[in-house]
Amino acid sequence: MFGSTIGNIFKITTWGESHGKGLGVVVDGCPAGLPLSEEDIQIFLNRRKPGQSPYSTPRSEADQVEILSGVFDGKTTGTPISMMVWNKTARSSDYSEIASYYRPGHADYTFDEKYGFRDYRGGGRSSGRETIGRVAAGAIASKFLNSFGIKLQAYTRSIGPVIVDETALDFDELYKNPLNMPNAASAEKAEILLRDMMADKDSIGGTIDCIITGLPAGLGEPVFEKLDANLAKAVMSIGSVKGVEIGDGFLAANAYGSENNDAFISEEGHITKRTNHAGGILGGMSDGSPIRIRAAIKPTPSIFRTQQTVNNSGENIEIQIKGRHDPVIVPRAVVVLESMAAITIMDALLANMTSRMDKILEFYHV
Repeated sequence: MFGSTIGNIFKITTWGESHGKGLGVVVDGCPAGLPLSEEDIQIFLNRRKPGQSPYSTPRSEADQVEILSGVFDGKTTGTPISMMVWNKTARSSDYSEIASYYRPGHADYTFDEKYGFRDYRGGGRSSGRETIGRVAAGAIASKFLNSFGIKLQAYTRSIGPVIVDETALDFDELYKNPLNMPNAASAEKAEILLRDMMADKDSIGGTIDCIITGLPAGLGEPVFEKLDANLAKAVMSIGSVKGVEIGDGFLAANAYGSENNDAFISEEGHITKRTNHAGGILGGMSDGSPIRIRAAIKPTPSIFRTQQTVNNSGENIEIQIKGRHDPVIVPRAVVVLESMAAITIMDALLANMTSRMDKILEFYHV
């Protein structure tokens, strides 16, 4: 399979299947000397693991990470970092009949058409459990970025029609509710909606926002390696994401230039912007303002209602999906989006070191 690697200097390659022996990631390009432990990785994996609320799959997995290489005496060695999580409670029998038909909203049909073969146990590589490797790598990238004062904050902006007002964000509330919503009242409304939806044997989608602060200006490239393009690719590569916006996003299509342009101002000798409609990126490069990303997450395709599909013989049939599934993907996808953004920013930060001759001479003390 082609396409399991992302990044230029900081590269990650995820591997494994939902119902295989385990899943993991190989991380290359991490500088030597970064303090790193399994506990650092586990904090991130705990944010995405299943079975933590009534609104996630009841599959109970510890998702305990093992660092297999690339770390010695508590620091990275500069060599590839390999990490693994074992699958402990896979129940492949739940998926045995899926081998004979294509589930609506899943990659079953496209896998068969592309490869002439598919791992029908939970979707194989197209399963949400593939994101374990992304989150483990994102934990490394986030720790690297923290060294520079660069912070990422992702959160559930909406579930269905319940939207958190941007003027009422309360990040102290973020981890106090199972939906990762930074507003208690909105989280309560969303939980009522989810309970009604689950009783109706259906699922629902939502949106995730991510704010990145502390970046210097100039990360990214002006043509094919634009920072916003790479962020969009990284976020769109998450299986449940169907749309990405940077800054005002689609709202910019209805704005006037006089409204959409961000005026530059000088404050205490520093150039900044009065507004941030561009979302922290101009001409494919960071402008020093907070980067704002928004992703649209589709409803979980595995629902317990009767649905229409076709089997491998091309016959029209009706099915009722079994197994353990998330009624809403959004809360567990928050850390996945944050991780993919961190991976992209770290890669851009490392690539930026070669952009100016004076900085190279300074680095080598010439």
